[in-house]
Amino acid sequence: MTPIRPTKAQLAAASGATIPDVIAPGLRVLFCGINPGLYSGATGYHFARPGNRFWPALHAAGFTPHRLDPSEQDELTGYGLGITNLVARATARADELTDAELRDGAQILTRKIERYRPRCLAVVGITAYRTAFGRPKATIGAQPASIGETAVWALPNPSGLNAHWTPATLAQVFASLREKFYSE
Repeated sequence: MTPIRPTKAQLAAASGATIPDVIAPGLRVLFCGINPGLYSGATGYHFARPGNRFWPALHAAGFTPHRLDPSEQDELTGYGLGITNLVARATARADELTDAELRDGAQILTRKIERYRPRCLAVVGITAYRTAFGRPKATIGAQPASIGETAVWALPNPSGLNAHWTPATLAQVFASLREKFYSE
């Protein structure tokens, strides 16, 4: 399970830290966060902060047979799933990133997609997606542009700070993605 909560000093020291991608060739869905938070940077696990709703939404949508703890993230590839980030460096808040960092991250992400060729890229954070990919009018769901043969979806940010998306509505939009890429 997830290690003991990081101390304030450990969280402060995590600023700028990076965590490895959970990725493999031919995944069904590669989830892409905006960037790691300090909690993730301190623990080394994606979406690790208590209150982040990524792991509950993933399970509620039917992607995993049980709710995974962030420390179990390496099990994702066995389900055809992976995780990466638009920007690798950990920050306290995503709004600390510059538009240029997000655009540069989209270029790096595109190279990962070309290398690993997942069936779908699911960016969790519509505002970051809009900025990174230059699509200011993008909406939640399937996007008209793909990256090579990889379909692109935009999902809401599962952070607890994104309060107008409830756990139930997050699970619904995650489930619509699962239905598309697990029914074929």
